[in-house]
Amino acid sequence: MNDKTPPKTSLAKAQGEARGVILRAENGDVIRYDETGLILRLSDRVVADIAARIGAVRPASGGATTGPAAGLEGALPDDVDAWDVRADGDWVRFTASLPGRQGVRGFRRHRSGGAILADARGPLNILLGIGGARAALGLTGEASHYPHHILSPADDIGAVGHAGIEAASTTEALEPVRDKTHEVLLAERLLDARLTAGSALPLIAVRVETDESQDARALAQGRAMANLDQAAKNLVRAAKRLGTHTRLLAITLDYALEDLSGDRAAYRDGMIAVMEEATVRLGKLGFSQPLFVATFDCGTHRITESPALAGQWDLSWNHAAHRLTYVAPGYAFAQDATARLTAAGCHDRAALYAAALQTVETGGDWRCPVIHLAEAKGQTIRAVCASASGLVIDKSDPFGAGKAAGFRLVGAGVPKILKAEIDPADDKAVLLQCSGPLPGAGVQLAYAYGAAAGEGPFPANCGALRDSWSGTAGTRALHRWALPALLPVQPAGRTS
Repeated sequence: MNDKTPPKTSLAKAQGEARGVILRAENGDVIRYDETGLILRLSDRVVADIAARIGAVRPASGGATTGPAAGLEGALPDDVDAWDVRADGDWVRFTASLPGRQGVRGFRRHRSGGAILADARGPLNILLGIGGARAALGLTGEASHYPHHILSPADDIGAVGHAGIEAASTTEALEPVRDKTHEVLLAERLLDARLTAGSALPLIAVRVETDESQDARALAQGRAMANLDQAAKNLVRAAKRLGTHTRLLAITLDYALEDLSGDRAAYRDGMIAVMEEATVRLGKLGFSQPLFVATFDCGTHRITESPALAGQWDLSWNHAAHRLTYVAPGYAFAQDATARLTAAGCHDRAALYAAALQTVETGGDWRCPVIHLAEAKGQTIRAVCASASGLVIDKSDPFGAGKAAGFRLVGAGVPKILKAEIDPADDKAVLLQCSGPLPGAGVQLAYAYGAAAGEGPFPANCGALRDSWSGTAGTRALHRWALPALLPVQPAGRTS
């Protein structure tokens, strides 16, 4: 500014009026005065900010506080094709055509900057996850299909969490995800279903936390659990900033082979402790009892036995008062040579999880067949299952389980299982025809457990037993396959 130029007030004085210039810059008068007081010439940026603030009026109908687009252009990136721009408190709302499957719709951005979010109705939906290092794996090189609907806490970490390395920070902002973890793929499938049905597309916030705990009991008290708690707190703050509330869809569990306790009962009890700790921590934030969802880990091409793998069967029917749903067995999903899911396996898993959540949300029963009882009579073993629908032995045998459909007997001198068929008198029981009678006590029935090492692409532990439910993932058929089991065989008629 040039503040040395003397005020030109001679004309005003000659006319007997109190009028003149106090401060002048190279581009004109900055501060003038007249009989009404000071007259300020403000910059366009300041005028735009004032216009946005004083232009915000509450309609007589009592609707949301909104204002005109004047002066709000600077609140949006220059390359956004936006229209109907308006102020709403600390937010700028607008209509735009942005990348993603959502098409043309409303968006919002905080006046302080940050991410552009879909201007969605309803609560901020939350998908959390906890587990070992494998729980943070996902697809690479694939952009988010809903970049403004699927979000994570804006702590520059994204959907994958802190890996137990550092403590999560506090934030109330949200940002788009950069990594396609399982939870992100699941959120995409949920949004796909709503888009197809013409339903409202909500915001879904995701975060999975992991650490290197060497048993499930340690996972319950480790850094991953503390960071999961902080992520939930951040998302509660984010919902409040958005002017809405939170809704917890589910917590994914992904922890089995990482458990080195060497005890199947210790694994089961440790996972119950994980669910209890998460339930208590989230309860303090106002969340109701969460739904836990998991894949029943079947091992790898080489690893087919471990106490943790066997302990999942115990957990499948004995998980205390917690809401735990095993969505699918791991043998349903293709793996690569390093035992990580292929792209097709990732998408298949997400599709089954989405189907499970939609079933539970509408009051349905999502239950993979679980073998609860095995009884022997002569050369026949009858395996009784808990199942949401009638059992099927898939004749196409997509995983190569063989004539025994994935069943085998464990113990000294046990016969071979020659044939597996559904009991004609009970569609939730399987009859196994053996090559001879059982040798006596101590025999166990294994299903999709303890198989010989294989070459893939599916885990060596596999089976051909499922129920009658079916779905699709792209061009691939999906089914609700039976969970692996390792349980004692009892003489028929024995109740304990």
